[in-house]
Amino acid sequence: MHTWHWRSWQELPYLSCSLLEQFPHGFFTQQFWSHNLEDMTKILHPEASSYRLKQVHGNKVLTPQEIEHLLTVGGDEVEQVGEKTFAKADGLISEQALQALWTASADCTPVLIGDIKTGQVAAAHAGWRGTAEKIVPQAIYRMQSQGSKLQDLRIAMGPSVEGKVYQVSEDVAAKLGSTLIPEADETDIIKGLQEIDNSPLIADSEPGKVRIDVRQVSAIQLEHLGISPEQISLAPYCTYQNPENFFSHRRAKEGKVQWSGIVSM
Repeated sequence: MHTWHWRSWQELPYLSCSLLEQFPHGFFTQQFWSHNLEDMTKILHPEASSYRLKQVHGNKVLTPQEIEHLLTVGGDEVEQVGEKTFAKADGLISEQALQALWTASADCTPVLIGDIKTGQVAAAHAGWRGTAEKIVPQAIYRMQSQGSKLQDLRIAMGPSVEGKVYQVSEDVAAKLGSTLIPEADETDIIKGLQEIDNSPLIADSEPGKVRIDVRQVSAIQLEHLGISPEQISLAPYCTYQNPENFFSHRRAKEGKVQWSGIVSM
């Protein structure tokens, strides 16, 4: 069984996953809210350069070089946040060693991926919209285009909102379900989701509503690609139910996020 470990830096807690043990990485808690990413990157590796995005709930995956290009060109693909400008996307993939890739989340799933053979890594922000557009498989395709083989990938999905407390409309569930059960109508998709092994769907007493585990949808998408369950680990922590460690948009709507990062080797 893959294990998740609490680690600490200056007495502040963060999580790591044994699947990614050969990569400096961390799923950081809300206790790091006041720290900037440059400082947090040094916690992972003192010589790594850090990269982040303006996340937009889509499925675009960029390399650091593509980010530099977009920042030079400007236009609709970038957005100013405070005094800095960032490329708009939801996934990052490394091109060389010592690149720290970061993703922010507050109920959406932070996904960190490492290739144990090539040392390349990816980081993705997988909310329900991005998952409906297959953001995590998209990151995998890009890693494959840079030489990764499926069997060498290790995927850790960090703390996010758990299915049993995540109520959505049947319409949202069907959009997610259509990535697993294509070419069916909404009713058939909902029915089909209920019958899947390890179903991500949980019944809800309110008409027209269900509960769904978005991480589980991503995990099943990866299994459909040919990635074995042993290569995937889901953190046993829910952002909504752990106010002491995690921000949750659904719980507090504060606009605060926690960061998760991984360094290429």
